[in-house]
Amino acid sequence: MPTPTNYAVSDFDFELPPELIAQHPAPERSVSRLLDGSGAAPVDRVFYELPGLLQPGDLLVFNDTRVIKARLYGAKSTGGNVEGLVERVLPGTQEIWMHLRASKSPKPGSRVRFADAFDAEVLGRCGPDNGLFHLRLDGDPFELLERHGHVPLPPYITHADEADDVRRYQTVFARVPGAVAAPTASLHFDEGVLSSLANRGVETAHVTLHVGAGTFQPVRVESIAEHKMHSEWCEVSPGTAARIAACRARGGRVIAVGTTTLRTLESAAVAARVAGSGELLLAGSRETDIFITPGFEFQVVDRLVTNFHLPKSTLMMLVSAFAGYERIRALYAHAIAQRYRFFSYGDAMLLTRAQPTRP
Repeated sequence: MPTPTNYAVSDFDFELPPELIAQHPAPERSVSRLLDGSGAAPVDRVFYELPGLLQPGDLLVFNDTRVIKARLYGAKSTGGNVEGLVERVLPGTQEIWMHLRASKSPKPGSRVRFADAFDAEVLGRCGPDNGLFHLRLDGDPFELLERHGHVPLPPYITHADEADDVRRYQTVFARVPGAVAAPTASLHFDEGVLSSLANRGVETAHVTLHVGAGTFQPVRVESIAEHKMHSEWCEVSPGTAARIAACRARGGRVIAVGTTTLRTLESAAVAARVAGSGELLLAGSRETDIFITPGFEFQVVDRLVTNFHLPKSTLMMLVSAFAGYERIRALYAHAIAQRYRFFSYGDAMLLTRAQPTRP
């Protein structure tokens, strides 16, 4: 087995039969399958059994970001077609950062007509390596996207967005608009599961991380130490920080729903250590480019609910860091053999942290 210092991207590869890539969600959110990987041996379950696997006093933490209709189709003033994917809406403005695909890149000062309904002025290039376009829209971005945009389904889902995707590629507790990809582990929760959790005495809290399109970007270097992680905006409220502290004080477990929640919480723990606050978490909003790989010392999260991730992805590295490299290899082999459904619309898994939290 590789050591934490010499992992390569190829160490996180695996063969996945294409037919296991889920193209549509399960008929109901909570009837998707749940691979219980929290014990010595994997157990095949149904997602609505999750509350019975938790204890009174545990704390489930969700990401309450809301997916926006971030995909747009349009044309340049010169007539060439364009396809855009909004990466970020700049707060309090009519401006956005966008991935823009066109036969020739539009120049600063030019205009693009989207959905034959509204215009955008190209302000220039921006973002990592100037890979994004900075645009100003002729109106409120959230309103225009809601009326004229398309659900930004992941690249491995082959059908165009449909009416059902508007509902199902969104969590039931989505609140803060800004994500261009769903926090997919949360898609399995419905009102029935949430009610069962409350009845069992499991508490809940929320963070916000606006998932960017970078979550689907491949790792283009072989040594993971050379990979530069994309940045995303996240926030931990003082109330959530207090709930986590109270959970720890009573001996409960902190369970992150999804890798975005885990990254947000562990980023806040890193920020607390850097600031010397003496707290477990530093509440507030920040940009995070935290890259979690084997050897990472987790400070906050005890268990993780997550979907199955792409081969050679940063999320495969994250779950391997959390549950253990060999453990994840074995669980993924089991999932493939048992024909679990993979990726955003696929099934879920429950993991326990392999290494203890440091005081």
